[in-house]
Amino acid sequence: MSDLIPGNGNYTPTNVLAKQGVTAVGGIAGGVVLMIIRALPSFLGIIAGLVVGVVGLGGVLSKDPDDRKPGLLAAAAGGLAILSRAPIKPISALSGTLLGISALGLLVMGIWNGIKFIKGLKGRS
Repeated sequence: MSDLIPGNGNYTPTNVLAKQGVTAVGGIAGGVVLMIIRALPSFLGIIAGLVVGVVGLGGVLSKDPDDRKPGLLAAAAGGLAILSRAPIKPISALSGTLLGISALGLLVMGIWNGIKFIKGLKGRS
């Protein structure tokens, strides 16, 4: 019976593959967006931070529990983007560093899930 399953038992279920693919795209896109926000001039960075924060609050207030955690992360990233433009140097330096670490973490998470997604797809063939 195991010879009927593609990949000799290394078959990744469709729902797991879908979740890995979405997480990969979201992580890479989120990391790139945070890097762009961090590189923007002060005024544009504050506006972009507000937009990301408002979108994140929309996710936090969502009825779907799967939207709340990403919404909270987006709201926190928006807050960090705004604080990184604060006129108080220690606060702006700390929040700018945390924003950079967050961007790098999202990129690493996205790439890792992308690798798992590709391995899962190869296991199906």
